[in-house]
Amino acid sequence: MVTIHDVALKAGVSVTTVSRVLNNRGYISESTRSKVYRIMEELNYHPNEIARSLLRKRSNIIGLIVPDVSHPFFAELANHVEYYAYQDGCKVLLCNSHLDPVKEKEYIEMLKRNMVDGIVMGSHTLQVDDYRNLHSPIVTIDRQIDEEIPYISSDNYRGGELATELLIAKGCKKIAHICGNLELKLLANKRSSAFRDVMSRHDIEYVIIQTDMNVFDHAQYGSIIERLLREHPDVDGIFATSDIIAAFALKGCIKAGKKVPEDIRIIGYDDIGAVSWFEPELSSIKQPISEIGRLSVELIRKQRDGEPFIRENILPVELMERSTT
Repeated sequence: MVTIHDVALKAGVSVTTVSRVLNNRGYISESTRSKVYRIMEELNYHPNEIARSLLRKRSNIIGLIVPDVSHPFFAELANHVEYYAYQDGCKVLLCNSHLDPVKEKEYIEMLKRNMVDGIVMGSHTLQVDDYRNLHSPIVTIDRQIDEEIPYISSDNYRGGELATELLIAKGCKKIAHICGNLELKLLANKRSSAFRDVMSRHDIEYVIIQTDMNVFDHAQYGSIIERLLREHPDVDGIFATSDIIAAFALKGCIKAGKKVPEDIRIIGYDDIGAVSWFEPELSSIKQPISEIGRLSVELIRKQRDGEPFIRENILPVELMERSTT
């Protein structure tokens, strides 16, 4: 097995020089740098990444834990986190928790063993103490779990306002709000708070339907829509807190013989890339998913390098009106 000593001997330089080239430390002439890289290639030398991580006290690996990577929002988030991590010289370890606390804890232990530079938490099934005891850079997405841990969220309250106000402006007289389970302490619940506040201000009749605790279980969405239309046939507006739920609402309304948007108007949340695939095209509240991914990587880097960072990061949203409203 080729070692760093073999590279140094053939290149005619010291082991320290080879180490500086590998770690990009100190002044090294371009000719020496090129020579060392050429010898490494000739000898097929691959640095021991674990040893280098111990030396540098960094691995250039970021852990990303999501509840369901098949969900379009988290798929897009993972795509952006990986892109910006790579631009920053890091790789990403993707962990799919499926909202299973045992599985999530096993993933966290694995990430700790691999000495990742930090963890982006998109899944939150563990108790807060499990996060506090990590002693590692953390960024949470859409959940505030500690005064010291930075978090990123879209402006959920404003998003809820925009969606509800649009349906009212379009003349809706009875509006249904379909959301995740509000017992989960997520910042996304502010979308529902905004819905209630706006509806109360306008004194318009409304109904709120929550999913069960497994908010990403698509199988329940169809039955929720069927029950809503059966029990409240006069509903003429639906605000769903995800585009996937909104897509099921669109499908269910068409199946029930309702025209969209003539009989009922629908708006979702997230503005995932797939909304343009639907017919009619789905109105939505756009979360800046790319910026969430970029900022996640930046906050990990700043914590890792001891730089000052902002703990509360609330990003603006945008109303994207399309054919369903």
